[in-house]
Amino acid sequence: MAKPRLWLVQEGSNHEVSRFKRFNTMLLMIDNYDSFTYNVVQYLGELGAEVKVIRNDELTIAQIEALNPERIVVSPGPCTPSEAGVSIEAILHFAGKLPILGVCLGHQSIGQAFGGDVVRARQVMHGKTSPVYHRDLGVFASLNNPLTVTRYHSLVVKRETLPDCLEVTAWTSHADGSVDEIMGLRHKTLNIEGVQFHPESILTEQGHELFANFLKQTGGRR
Repeated sequence: MAKPRLWLVQEGSNHEVSRFKRFNTMLLMIDNYDSFTYNVVQYLGELGAEVKVIRNDELTIAQIEALNPERIVVSPGPCTPSEAGVSIEAILHFAGKLPILGVCLGHQSIGQAFGGDVVRARQVMHGKTSPVYHRDLGVFASLNNPLTVTRYHSLVVKRETLPDCLEVTAWTSHADGSVDEIMGLRHKTLNIEGVQFHPESILTEQGHELFANFLKQTGGRR
């Protein structure tokens, strides 16, 4: 296993988040070789988390066990879930044991891990904002509805293939109000959630609040 990169953020480095509770927690970030990984890490660190970052092909499940993280975040990435190293294996192994959050590729990896299909999106989105509607559940609790988010993706979890154990928590809408693409999902009984968009983007509303909702979760089951 490669030596974990430990990311610590100075308390008070972002005055905008000083109103948030500080979360004394250690989490593992599975880095899928993405340029946005450390933006996610920065947000989590500003909320008090100690974040250990290891690339998806530089660790095994046994090595993750040895690190003993309190939660896992699966990062965005430029590939497909099938190419995301240990990501899917880690999601399945730690399901029901730890809270897990997937961002973009991590979200798709959750969908595929439990049997959903990951397909080409109807529209490729790179650096574009969209209003997202949600059910006020999990990481979306008490967030604006609709929530303006930033999207960088060409793949999505196909809604028609979502397994019974997963539920849609957020979505974009067609002009007639019908559901377009899945923007959030979660396991119905376990603390596993995914968001298709990038909460860490400066153009996404309430990104710190979304991550804080994840850091509030404890244990593998709700």
